[in-house]
Amino acid sequence: MQPVVEAIIMVQVHRTRVKICGIRSLAEALAAVDCGAEAIGFNFFDQSVRFLRAEDAAAIAFGLPPFVSRVGLFVNASPDFVRSVLSICPLELLQFHGDEDENYCRQFDVPFIKAIRHKNAELTARAAKGFRSAAAILLDAYVPSQYGGTGERFDWSTIPAIDKPLMVAGGLRADNVQSLIEAVGPYAVDVCGGVESSPGVKSLEKMGAFVGAVGAADRSNEAVERPALNKAEGVVEEN
Repeated sequence: MQPVVEAIIMVQVHRTRVKICGIRSLAEALAAVDCGAEAIGFNFFDQSVRFLRAEDAAAIAFGLPPFVSRVGLFVNASPDFVRSVLSICPLELLQFHGDEDENYCRQFDVPFIKAIRHKNAELTARAAKGFRSAAAILLDAYVPSQYGGTGERFDWSTIPAIDKPLMVAGGLRADNVQSLIEAVGPYAVDVCGGVESSPGVKSLEKMGAFVGAVGAADRSNEAVERPALNKAEGVVEEN
């Protein structure tokens, strides 16, 4: 009799990407990357405490290692302003947080993320359908007259099905992001104030704790065991 050989397939279920937004110095950016962030966000909205001039963002962007996405955040900016930033600062993605429509977002020929301030499932689903060419849809808390960066959470159970990679922001911290990932399974999470020691100042400790919590949530569902169907030959036949 041939020995029975147990075979296990390690299946990578999902890895949640992390974007840390509101970066204002190269030291912060490199610390975020060292913690494990895949994307760095520069805020070009001049009413934000995290506002960064294009020249300063460029200095940070050129100091980053390869394979880190540089994302520019804009709110109802004029097309000329967006183009002026792009002429100075290398950006792989644009992130629009205002009232921009799809035609506006597409005109720069750069992949873009469209943020939607989430009120309810019906309105969000309808809004998302208006951005077929978006690289991803980001959901943030709805706060009247404010375009993100509020630190407010919304009810994750009301997130509708969206036919795009889903990003979630709004009130995320190391102590609640695991619950979000377990409940929603987003493609990525976008954190800003939840990893700061004070408004506009990133905390190395909080960034590390946040990315660690994301990794812990992913690892809890990372691998499953499936026995070999053809144990005698040690061959795994997939269903």
